[in-house]
Amino acid sequence: MKKLDFSPDRRGVVRQKSSSYGTSVRETPLLYYPSSGKTELLVVAGIHGEEPETTFLLSRSMRLLSCVPEHVAMVLCANPDGMVAGTRCNANGVDLNRNFATSNWKSGFVGSRSILEASRDTLLSTGKVEASEPEVSSLVSLMEALSPKAILAMHAPMGCIDAPQKTDLVCSLEDVFNLPWIESIGYETPGSLGTWCNERKIECVTLELPRLSLELLFERYGVAFAEFLAR
Repeated sequence: MKKLDFSPDRRGVVRQKSSSYGTSVRETPLLYYPSSGKTELLVVAGIHGEEPETTFLLSRSMRLLSCVPEHVAMVLCANPDGMVAGTRCNANGVDLNRNFATSNWKSGFVGSRSILEASRDTLLSTGKVEASEPEVSSLVSLMEALSPKAILAMHAPMGCIDAPQKTDLVCSLEDVFNLPWIESIGYETPGSLGTWCNERKIECVTLELPRLSLELLFERYGVAFAEFLAR
C-alpha cells in the first residue's frame, strides 16, 4: 500500500473530484468519485439510509488522501433521500438492496427492524418491478460503465465481512478491520446488489461495520481504510 501524506495542505484533494451518475427519486444528485485510472474496485456506501456510519467512514477516510486513487472509485451515498430522512428505504419506500434485477427478485415487501436485536416490524417495498428505482438503475449503469473487477458494499452494524469465498480482497479487509469473514449472512437476499454481482461474475464483498460511534469508527479504522483506498 502507498504511504500517505497527512500534512494539512495535502488533504482533501478528492473533495473537488465528484461526478454525477444520476438523480434520486427527489432529484438529489447521485455522486461518485472516479478513479484516476481503470477502476478495479467500486466502493458503495449508504445504500441503506439508516446506516450513515458507512458514508461517514468512507468520507473521512477519503479526505486523508492526497490524490485520487488510481484504481478505486467511490459512491459516498447511494441513497441520499433515505440518508436525509434516516430511513432504510428511499423516498418511494423501497429497500434498494432488494430492487436489483436478479433471477430471484420478488415483488412484495421485506421486513426491517429498528435495531439489530429487534424483530422485523416495518415492511418495505421491493419495488413495483425489478430495478424500478432511479437509485438502483443509475448505480447499475455506473457499474456497467466502470466495469470494475470487484464491488465493496458497505453496511452496518453486524460487524463482519460477508463474501461467498475468501479472496484476496476479503483478506485485505480482514487486515484493515479485524472483523471475521463469513460465507453467508444467514438469510436470503433476493434482489440484492450482491446477488446482482454474483449473477454477472463480479466479485462483491459486503463489509458490515461494527456498532461503534462515528468518532470511534474513524479512530479505529480511518487511517488503515485510507491506506487501503490508496493501494
